[in-house]
Amino acid sequence: MTRTIVESRTKTAIIGFDQPFCVIGERINPTGRKKLAAELEAGDFSTVERDALAQVAAGANVLDVNAGVVYNSNPNPNETEPPLMVEILKLVQSLVDVPLCIDSSVPGALEAGLEVCEGRPLLNSVTGEEERMDQILPLVKKYNVPVVAISNDDTGISEDPDARFAVAKTIVERASDYGIPAHDIVVDPLVMPIGAMATAGHQVFTLVRRLREELGVNTTCGASNISFGLPNRHGINNAFLPMAMGAGMTSAIMNPVALPVAQSKIAEKKAEILAAGISLPEDMDDETFVTLFGLGSMKARPGKEMEAIGAANLLFDRDAHGASWIAFNSPGGGEGGGRRGRSGGRRRRA
Repeated sequence: MTRTIVESRTKTAIIGFDQPFCVIGERINPTGRKKLAAELEAGDFSTVERDALAQVAAGANVLDVNAGVVYNSNPNPNETEPPLMVEILKLVQSLVDVPLCIDSSVPGALEAGLEVCEGRPLLNSVTGEEERMDQILPLVKKYNVPVVAISNDDTGISEDPDARFAVAKTIVERASDYGIPAHDIVVDPLVMPIGAMATAGHQVFTLVRRLREELGVNTTCGASNISFGLPNRHGINNAFLPMAMGAGMTSAIMNPVALPVAQSKIAEKKAEILAAGISLPEDMDDETFVTLFGLGSMKARPGKEMEAIGAANLLFDRDAHGASWIAFNSPGGGEGGGRRGRSGGRRRRA
């Protein structure tokens, strides 16, 4: 049975066909987050700290760390990204004990991260491009770490699922030439937005089955890609993830946190209530208000996608005696994590 082992200094996460679904938290990534990018360039890591703690509290098994900021002062990521990656990884390791995923398109940032990351991190990523395989696979072998393999090559991302399978097979075969076993490769078959391609969901389910049955590899994806551009994205994601698990997908890079209700939304709802002639108690706090009117919570908490994954784990008999599901649905369920004791462990090299 294929199992991919990812480790921090004190904790192990197992990605495998017979294991609970592995949630890889995606929030520590400045891509598309202008405020976070500006903070990182200014040396402000407060959002990174909050995101790391919130994702672990929400149930993330692994945290993805991306330092892809294009500095206004220096647009060359080959110079700026490696030291930033090191700084973020050191910070996150000091806050949480879950394993990490080092995520970069800059080979120098990946190697810099591997030098300081404790345990056995997941490397994200290698593609089927010849130059990329030549750069990344030696690092995977040197540091004895698992790697995410993305199913695109020099021709780009194909809409043909057979072509994407062929790219994945090429990466697995090339990795084997370096002595890297298939169980250390987690393939991302590339989830297309269903709003742009009606068959995107069906395609990825078929691909995942083939990858499991023919190549024997674990799989992952950017879970929210499936719902891009559509309304009620959480509803689509909640259906997609258990279906993907049923097809054999074993992990996803995703946001496990339901973000706090924005103050603007609270103000809008209060104005609506006031206009309807309804008076609210003067001492009602915002948390009571948003709970009463079904807006969510002022606190970061596990998202609906985490509920769907937990239910699917239970139904697939990957939750012994339903313990995780019971805990998730108990008062305060899904909370916890954060800073924990750290001892033992070792760097692993080939």
